[in-house]
Amino acid sequence: MSASTTEIRAIPARLPADDRREQIMRVAKELFARYGFEGTTTSRIAKHARVNEAVLFRHFRSKEDLYWAMIDQQCEIRCGCQLLEVLLNSGASDHEIFAGIAQDILTCRASDHGLDRLLLFSSLENQRRSQGFFQACVAEYYERVAEYIQRRIAEGMFRPIEPRLAARGFVGMVMYHSLIQNLFGAKAFQDFDTQKVSEMLADIWLCGMEVRPAQSVQAKRTPRQTQRTQP
Repeated sequence: MSASTTEIRAIPARLPADDRREQIMRVAKELFARYGFEGTTTSRIAKHARVNEAVLFRHFRSKEDLYWAMIDQQCEIRCGCQLLEVLLNSGASDHEIFAGIAQDILTCRASDHGLDRLLLFSSLENQRRSQGFFQACVAEYYERVAEYIQRRIAEGMFRPIEPRLAARGFVGMVMYHSLIQNLFGAKAFQDFDTQKVSEMLADIWLCGMEVRPAQSVQAKRTPRQTQRTQP
């Protein structure tokens, strides 16, 4: 008996409606991440879910509806703001907060590359779908981080720059590392420790954001400059 046959027989032929809906979305996610929206047909989804298309359309009116239901579910699972809110309101140091944010993002994406693949496919295939993906999965996360940055600016702890751009700079730096490691194969050559990476990226970003105590002009001068200014 083949492995595929065993797998098929291991899944119940009849499932409760909610379980069937979950199963269809799980299969759809794998196919959309592998072939993109345009390359995935409802017949292919139904075949892999081992249902006929009529069953699929009882749960979802169209492929578009299925796609967005799956995206909403994945965003809630992978991009939820619950841990982010805990970190931002923890009273911890800025370094601890941003290192924690970075570690959460990296750990989440290392365990499942599907959402990153979906985002890349949506950006290449359809601008409207890409914008919808951003609005559903990314925009709120950026806003929460930007609100914290704005608060720290008002407290005089961060430099007065555009908070949304600063948030995008930090999250983008973390996301780029994740993409390079997991999707583009760099992990096979350099496998970095997630905690160390998170702390280093937080350090780099904070060096450009924090208001540092002013140093005296004399302390900044080189010995040669000091000699020139002596009478």
